[in-house]
Amino acid sequence: MQSDNIAFGFRFASPDESGRSDHYNFIKFAINCTSSELPVRTPSGPREIASQGLSEAARDLISNSIAASTKRAYAADLNHYEAWGGTIPSATETVAAYLADCAGQYAVATLQRRLASLSKAHEAIGAENPIKSEIVRSTMRGIRRTYGVAQRQAQALLRDDLFAVLDRLGDRPKDVRDRAMLLLGFATAMRRSELVALDIVDIEFIAKGALVTLRRSKTDQEARGRKIAVPLGRTRHCPIAALKDWVEFAQINEGPIFLAVNKHGHILNERISGEAVSNVIKTRLDDAGYDPAAFSGHSLRSGFATAAAMAGASTYKIRQTTGHRSEASLARYVRNVDLFDDAAAARVL
Repeated sequence: MQSDNIAFGFRFASPDESGRSDHYNFIKFAINCTSSELPVRTPSGPREIASQGLSEAARDLISNSIAASTKRAYAADLNHYEAWGGTIPSATETVAAYLADCAGQYAVATLQRRLASLSKAHEAIGAENPIKSEIVRSTMRGIRRTYGVAQRQAQALLRDDLFAVLDRLGDRPKDVRDRAMLLLGFATAMRRSELVALDIVDIEFIAKGALVTLRRSKTDQEARGRKIAVPLGRTRHCPIAALKDWVEFAQINEGPIFLAVNKHGHILNERISGEAVSNVIKTRLDDAGYDPAAFSGHSLRSGFATAAAMAGASTYKIRQTTGHRSEASLARYVRNVDLFDDAAAARVL
C-alpha cells in the first residue's frame, strides 16, 4: 500500500541548554503521525509522539486517514504561519495577532481553514490548543463583523455559454479531449478532482447513455461510491457522443480517461491534473471571447446546477447528479435562479 506521507517542517519553540527562549529546533512532524521523525519539545519538556513502534502497514493506514489534498492544505497553512513568524506551540495572543495582521487581506473562510490547521498541529503534539480560547474566538468574530463572511464564488458556466465555447473547438487531439471533458464535467457536475480521477472502467455505456461511477469524492472520503446517470444528449453537443469520440480517438482501453496532450498534439500516457481542468476552462472561454477571470474549475459544477434549476428540474433530481446531501447545501448554487419570478416589485412598479 502506498502512502502519501507529507511531513511538515516547522519551528517548535523550546529553550536551548543556555536557557534562551528564542532558540528554535527545526523539527519534522506529520499531522497524522506518519513521519518517522516525530520528537518535539514543548515548554513542559521533551515529549515523544508514540509512533516509533508502529508497523509499516499501520503507518500507511494512518497516513491514508487524511486525504492528500487535506495534507497539502495543512502544509500550506502552517508554512504561511511560520513565514509570518509563528511557532508551534503558540500562545493565544500570538494567534490573535496573526489573525489581526491577516484580516482584510484574506477571506474569512481562508482564516478559518488556517485556524483548523493550527488546531490540528497543536493537538498532534499534545500541546494546549490556543484556537479554542475565547481570545481567538472573539478575534474571529470581530473579523467576521468587520469584513463580512460573503465568499467569492466562481461564475457559473451556463449551457449556452458552454455551447459557445464548444462551437469553436476543432478536431485536434486537445479539442477532442476538451470537448469530452467539458461536456462530461458539466453533465455530471463533478468537481475537477473527481473528473480527472475517472478511469475507463468507471464508465458503463448503455442504451440510454452512460452510468458514471464516482468512486470517491470530497464528501465521500471512505469511497462508498455512487453512480451518476448521463443520458444521451438532445442537442448538437451530446456528452456521450463526445466521450466516445475521445475514447476511440485516444484508443483508451484501460487506465485514466483524460490524458495529457503535449504542445505537438501527442497524447501522453499520464493523467491530467485538476489544475489542468481550470486552465482548459479559462483558455477555452478566452478563445470564445469571454473574460475568463471570473471562472474556475468549479464553474462546470455550478453551471449545471444553475442551468438545471432554470430549466425546471427538481432539486431532488439535481442533487442526484451533484451529490449534495441537503437542499441547503445546494441552495448556494441556485439561490439567484428564481429572484425575478413573480418578483414583488413587479406587482408594485
